[in-house]
Amino acid sequence: MRNRGSVVIIQNDKVGLIRRIRDGSVYYVFPGGGIENGETPEDAAKREAYEELGVEVKVNECIANVDFKGTQYFFLTEIINGTFGTGQGEEYTDKERDRGTYMPIWVDIKRLSSIDVRPKEVAIKVQNLFK
Repeated sequence: MRNRGSVVIIQNDKVGLIRRIRDGSVYYVFPGGGIENGETPEDAAKREAYEELGVEVKVNECIANVDFKGTQYFFLTEIINGTFGTGQGEEYTDKERDRGTYMPIWVDIKRLSSIDVRPKEVAIKVQNLFK
């Protein structure tokens, strides 16, 4: 069990997600990852946004907490620096990880309920917040 911090980035009616292909499945996740020792959930979300997306973010409010193998915190954030899609985290650089592919993409908020976004309850919440 490991707690996680994740970012919800909205721009131009789109949300930034990671498209995953793993074990033959295609699904989408909010960028984020495990909280390291000494980090707050907000700090982890900021670090993960930089590693996975190549952007620095301003963390606003926490819009969801989900219990799944620990507590996952989802923060509404905004990009303050960097270029979306230029992350250099181990997801992209460690070829020995064997954990599938990661591709940062923008998805129209209207599509969130029709694609496999995990966790689904956060996708629905985001869709309802930005109708």
